[in-house]
Amino acid sequence: MNNNTKIDFIYLSEQDMIRAGVTDMAACVDTMEEVFNLLHTGDYRMAGPNNDSHGAMIMFPEESPFPTMPKPTADRRMMAMPAYLGGSFCTSGVKWYGSNIANREKGLPRSILMFTLTDPDTAAPLAYMSANLLSAYRTGAVPGVGARHLARKDSRVIGLLGPGVMGRTSVAAFMAVCPDIDTIKLKGRSEKNINGFVEWASEHYPQVSVEIVDTEEAVVRGSDIVTYCASGEVGNPDQYPVVKREWVKPGAFMAMPAPCNFDAGMEAPDVRKVLDNTGLYEAWYEEVPKPAHNCIPLVGVKFMDMVHAGTLEASALEDLGAIVSGDSPGRQSDDEIIMMSVGGMPVEDVAWATVVYRKAVEQGIGVSLNLWDEPALK
Repeated sequence: MNNNTKIDFIYLSEQDMIRAGVTDMAACVDTMEEVFNLLHTGDYRMAGPNNDSHGAMIMFPEESPFPTMPKPTADRRMMAMPAYLGGSFCTSGVKWYGSNIANREKGLPRSILMFTLTDPDTAAPLAYMSANLLSAYRTGAVPGVGARHLARKDSRVIGLLGPGVMGRTSVAAFMAVCPDIDTIKLKGRSEKNINGFVEWASEHYPQVSVEIVDTEEAVVRGSDIVTYCASGEVGNPDQYPVVKREWVKPGAFMAMPAPCNFDAGMEAPDVRKVLDNTGLYEAWYEEVPKPAHNCIPLVGVKFMDMVHAGTLEASALEDLGAIVSGDSPGRQSDDEIIMMSVGGMPVEDVAWATVVYRKAVEQGIGVSLNLWDEPALK
C-alpha cells in the first residue's frame, strides 16, 4: 500500500479570517443554532470526565519563589479548549486562550487567541488561525440563538452593560434575529469605550439610537433584551453587576455571558432559567471550590449553587439545546421573564472555525504551510 504522508495546512491571519467571513454574524448565529442541535443529540465531545468541560486552565499562585512566573492578576487566564463536533462539521480542534487585563496598558486586546483545526481521524492539522474574531463572534452569536427562541418577536430595546467586543457582537446577533430593535441603552466604564461603541453602532446600525445611562437599573428598566458583557474582578459576587426583579420588564429576555448576580426576586420559579449546556455547568461545579459563583461569575453557576443548596430544583433548569431542537418550549407568553446563562464552549469554536476554513479553502484565502512531506519519526 502506497500512502501519501505529506501534510499541508493553511495559516489564516486575522485579515484572512475577515476575508473568509468570520464577521458574518447572521451566518454565525445559524451555525451556532446547528451546534446546539448537536449538543442536544450528543454528537460532540469536549474535555473532562463528562465530556463537557470548558477546558484546562493553568492556575498561578498568589506568591511564587520564581520572579518570572506570571501573577494571578485580573482576568489572567491561560487555557486550552479542545473539542470534537459531528454533524455537518466532523472536525476537531483546540483553542489556546490567553488573557490578561493588563494587556490593555500595552495597546493589546485583553485576550490573544489562536485556534488549531484538525482532522478528527488522523489529528493532522487543517488550519492554524487567528481566533480573536472567531471567539468573539461565536460568543456573541449564542445570545442571538437565545433571542431567536426566547425573546419577544417585537423586541425593540436592548439594555447593554459593557460596550466592549462582547457587547458589540452580542448586539450584532440581536440585530440579526430581532429586526425591530431601535434603541440601545448603554452603560460603560470609560468615555473612550462608550464613544467607540456609539461610533460602531452608528456605522453598522444607523437606524438605532444609543442612549447612555449611568446605572445597572437604567440598563434593565424598560429593556426587552438585557445583556451584561462587562469583564471584571472575580471572587465576591456582591461586587458583580446585579439584576433586581423590580427592574425587569414583563417579557424581558436576559442573556448573560459575563459576571452577573441577581436578587431573591429573580430566584422565583416564574423566572425561567436557561443554560446554554447543562453539562458544562455540572463540569464547572465539580472543578472549582464552593460556592462556585465566587470562582466563575456566570449566573448559570449561581443556579448550580442554588441547586446544591436546595433552593432550586434541578428540573427547573432548562437547556438551550432542547429548546432549539423543539424538545422543550421556546417563549410561551409575552410576559414571561427568561434569564439565560452563556458560558462559551470549544464546540462553538470548532463549528465556526470549520465554516470559515471551508470558505477560505474555496476562495483560496490563507498561506499554505507544510508540516512534512514524510515524517522523520514513524
